[in-house]
Amino acid sequence: MEKGLVAFFGQTSSGIGAFGINIQSLVIQLVTFLLVFWILKRFAFKPILQLLQKRREIIENGVKYGVDIKRQHDELKEEIEAEFHQARLNADKIIESARHEAHAIIDKAEEAARMNADIILLEANQRIKQEQIRLRRQVEQETVGLIIEATESIIKEKIDPIKDAELIDRALQESQLL
Repeated sequence: MEKGLVAFFGQTSSGIGAFGINIQSLVIQLVTFLLVFWILKRFAFKPILQLLQKRREIIENGVKYGVDIKRQHDELKEEIEAEFHQARLNADKIIESARHEAHAIIDKAEEAARMNADIILLEANQRIKQEQIRLRRQVEQETVGLIIEATESIIKEKIDPIKDAELIDRALQESQLL
């Protein structure tokens, strides 16, 4: 059989030897390859694979953390928008309430001003009436005095007070009829 292997792998020009392959070198290279593979597998591949696994876990955790942060951000953004909307509604209510209060105050002030104006007008009308009455009396007294003077100058004598009063009353009644 050795002959067959030598014939197949050997130095003959037929078989593998025809391709220029040396069997001893091939076996040594195969043993070396298996030894290097076993050493790498035992001492290098496991730590490298563990390191890659740790990095994968770190990356996955980072992605999960990023997704959680994004979700929290979106939730906070919605809460802020809801709070802002509620604050705007409250502000609008406060402004509307202030407007109603301002209108109520203005209406009360206008009503008070109208009442004051009415009181002032009533007082002014009363003063005017009193002044008219006073002026009429004054005019009547002056008219009486003028009538007495006119009567004296016409009659050239003084009439007694009773006749004087009768003449004055008649003259006043005639002047009021005109």
